[in-house]
Amino acid sequence: MGTGRTLRKESHVRPCKTPAGKAQKSKAQRARLVKMGMEAEKVAAMDADAVRVLVQRPTVVKKLVAKKA
Repeated sequence: MGTGRTLRKESHVRPCKTPAGKAQKSKAQRARLVKMGMEAEKVAAMDADAVRVLVQRPTVVKKLVAKKA
């Protein structure tokens, strides 16, 4: 009979992401891209996956902005 960690720990479930939380995060990521120097119209036309990839790589965004200038 075991008395280890598996019997002591409680089962915790990660909460589901709500649509409001998702929209809030997406809006914040788009604002971050605009602050980095991208055009607001171009960012608004992007889908959420593209925005997420660019937010993760700020050096790529800086290079894109520098090319345009």
